[in-house]
Amino acid sequence: MKYKIIAAVLAAVFAVGMLAACQREKEPYPSYYDNTTSQPTASDMTGDATEPETTLPSTEFEPETSRPTEETAPSKSESESNTEPKTNSAVEPKNYSFKTLMLVNPTHSVPDGYVESITLEKVQGSYVMDSRCAEPMRDMIAAAKRDGITLQLCSTFRTYETQKKLYENRIKILMNRDSSLTYEQAAEKAYIKKQADEVSVIVMNPQNGELMAMVNYPEFNLNEPFTLIEEMGADGTESADKKQELLNRMWRNPCISDTYEPGSTFKIITAAAALEEGVVKLDDAFFCPGYKIVEDRRIRCARTTGHGAETFETGIMNSCNPVFMELGERLGAENFAGYFKQFGLLSKTNIDLPGEAGTIMHKTENIGPVELATISFGQSFQITPIQLVTTVSSIINGGTRVTPHFGVSVQDADGNTVKTFSYETHENICTAETSETMRYLLEKVVSEGTGKNAKIEGFSIGGKTATSQTLPRSDHKYISSFLGFAPADNPQVLVLVVINNPQGIYYGGTIAAPVAKEIFENILPYLDK
Repeated sequence: MKYKIIAAVLAAVFAVGMLAACQREKEPYPSYYDNTTSQPTASDMTGDATEPETTLPSTEFEPETSRPTEETAPSKSESESNTEPKTNSAVEPKNYSFKTLMLVNPTHSVPDGYVESITLEKVQGSYVMDSRCAEPMRDMIAAAKRDGITLQLCSTFRTYETQKKLYENRIKILMNRDSSLTYEQAAEKAYIKKQADEVSVIVMNPQNGELMAMVNYPEFNLNEPFTLIEEMGADGTESADKKQELLNRMWRNPCISDTYEPGSTFKIITAAAALEEGVVKLDDAFFCPGYKIVEDRRIRCARTTGHGAETFETGIMNSCNPVFMELGERLGAENFAGYFKQFGLLSKTNIDLPGEAGTIMHKTENIGPVELATISFGQSFQITPIQLVTTVSSIINGGTRVTPHFGVSVQDADGNTVKTFSYETHENICTAETSETMRYLLEKVVSEGTGKNAKIEGFSIGGKTATSQTLPRSDHKYISSFLGFAPADNPQVLVLVVINNPQGIYYGGTIAAPVAKEIFENILPYLDK
């Protein structure tokens, strides 16, 4: 046993020293609040935080610090490009030696001209190590064998070229596996490319709630449900209780059991409520200096330099936070909360799958000016992805609240339908006029605004991008998402892509919208335009 421990320690130290990629430099991001105070506790909010575990890490909300909500950056390199910018390593040594470490991560690439200068030796089978480590390792393996213990290496040194080839081959496999990219492949590709914690995709018919796909990646093998996947970090030494905890986490369906702060995709709901209440028109004038003062807070727009003069129409195209904070103020807390109920946000969707979590929202009496402002652009509360797509469906389909579902009918062995399922609907969630206006505005977001990376020539697509920050804020982790539908004037398919904790660039319009575009490219040819 002592040899196993020594080998494990030595291997861990060696991996850290040679790869130098275990640390991720946290990028500073300007705070959306110049002054911070504590946020409401879960007890001050509606919804059951104890129902299947949500992404809310504690009973208390973290201070509202550094909250990017949208990628309305003025530069093309940030908001229009799908390629990762080249960045220089924080350390640029002239001689890459054993004693010199480089930071290598998604924001610090291996510098051009890098040449590995170490001598490698085989240690066991095809496993290689730095020659200075190889001999001691062979001696330890031999000593253990003399004591009747067999040590088997499972991971050693991997060259830069080898790692590069493995990555490129995996991406090539995903791209060339078939002429069309399946939903699962799209999620897997995004997961690998962005080194994300997880990726979720929901594809639904917004007219009737029929779910075409629901994908969470990484996935587990349904034929071996008790086998932990590598991403769970299990090493086979877990206690029975720990293994069960990991299994429960692996089996979770984040699309229905996990809540998150939706960010700017929620602006669809804010805009619809404002239109329904009659407090805004398309040509209403606004001015964005880059922030809005709310009580003791200076709440910033994603474009800190401001959008300047804009209309409501251009405000939603720009995903401008001050515009939506103004809409929240015009609505008022009581009216806004009334629309949450009217739209069905405070009730479960009743999807035909177990484990659905409820919305975690401020109680109406606890919605002050600051809470009202942050709710308006999709922060300081939490909903499930399935709740978001269901609510948005009701807004864009003419005003009918549908029930999301997989079950359609039951057939016998001969293929005869013996039972057809029906699901509850609620009419007049919003007026047909509001629905039509929202479809028009969201089409503008894709054709001319922040969602242009989801645009497909020859098809009309509506949608909304979002970039929200997870709790605790101090971790600087983000959720990038895009919600889109097509055709824009008569939606037949709705797609939600959620990328949890992507590395490097994390703007929803830059990394989530292209994933949705790939999915649409495979669906839309089969739909009537």
